[in-house]
Amino acid sequence: MENKKFLHKDSFDYEKYVAMVKQHHKNGDAFSWFDYIYDCVEGDYTKVFWADLEPNPYLVDWLKQELIKKHNKTACVIGCGVGDDAEVLSEYGYKVTAFDISKSAINLCKKRYPNTKVNYLVADLFDYPKEWFESFDVVYECNTIQVLPNQYRKKAKTAMNNLLTKDGYILVSCRSREENTMEDVIPLPLSKSEINEFVTIEKLKEISFEAYDDTQEPPVPHFWGVYQK
Repeated sequence: MENKKFLHKDSFDYEKYVAMVKQHHKNGDAFSWFDYIYDCVEGDYTKVFWADLEPNPYLVDWLKQELIKKHNKTACVIGCGVGDDAEVLSEYGYKVTAFDISKSAINLCKKRYPNTKVNYLVADLFDYPKEWFESFDVVYECNTIQVLPNQYRKKAKTAMNNLLTKDGYILVSCRSREENTMEDVIPLPLSKSEINEFVTIEKLKEISFEAYDDTQEPPVPHFWGVYQK
């Protein structure tokens, strides 16, 4: 059996990870490596190297504001991973659809949360069900755009915008970089001009924006943005 432990959280090898992703891109395969990441942990969600295993604190702070008062409020979590953010949205009263292109990721979520109210399912951001069009009050995007090759990054923002109902919010969390730097890094963090395409191209209204460093050692720069349709 192929040794995939270089992708486990406790034995993660960044150089091997980058080589694996670049090989998939070279082969014209931009997406199947996501399933490879989740499949390699063999059912143990705690070994997924990029999983924080807790909800994003910026998402929690936003939810505490309770800005959406309507009944039957809906949320969509893009690239839901192992489910922490989807579950906290559910706890705050949202009917949550959480999807990932990786079948293994969705299996991990269902195993981790056997009694969940979240609708976890396998789906593709670029080919999701037509009935999802403009049907969610909240769309949550965390670290999906940054792992996509260049030609998909703008398309991803449009696909996310199309999920939003009128007056809905998209919440964006991602790693950040200075303009014209780190251009060959994987994952490729977003520059300010790139995240600002939610305003300049998608024509959403910026409600709030924050640049911050996370709690890792050394700290990693991040953006948190809230945009409304």
